[in-house]
Amino acid sequence: MKEQPASRRRLVDPTSSRRRGRLLRAIPSWREACLGGPAWGLTMASSAWCALWLREHDATFHLESILLLFASGGLIAWPLSLFAGRCMAQDRAVETRFAAYLLCLIAGTVGVTALLFALDYRLFYSQWHAPTGSRIWFYQALFTSLSAYYQFLVLGVRLYLPLGAFALLLASLWLARPQ
Repeated sequence: MKEQPASRRRLVDPTSSRRRGRLLRAIPSWREACLGGPAWGLTMASSAWCALWLREHDATFHLESILLLFASGGLIAWPLSLFAGRCMAQDRAVETRFAAYLLCLIAGTVGVTALLFALDYRLFYSQWHAPTGSRIWFYQALFTSLSAYYQFLVLGVRLYLPLGAFALLLASLWLARPQ
């Protein structure tokens, strides 16, 4: 009888079961996602409104759209950021957990909100683009999306200040507390 290769002899890799267990422990519960997501979305919309009000732009024509964008971005980003933060923070010191949650909440919230902005931006400009699937259309879609991300990073991120930064610190401290 032939000797089987090492990859076939060991069907269950002990490191993969540890990784799987780590990922399963990082999944937020339904309660955390269903209560935390809307709370985070409302906080991000409040942050955008507060920033506009402080800059005396609260009477802007698109106020509802802006607030809906920030609320939706926060709502979607919360469970994703919580999962990513828990993956990075498991079995770590308090300072490391705080940094992981801070990083994941920043990247997740800004990233998801920028993605939603880019999708809306792309939807508006698609009426002037080439037919779908052509090479020119791919270039137009790519550069329109990149322009939207850039525009959001330049103009939209400042709407997270000052209230969003304070909420971010509080949420990261709360999530990093010893369990």
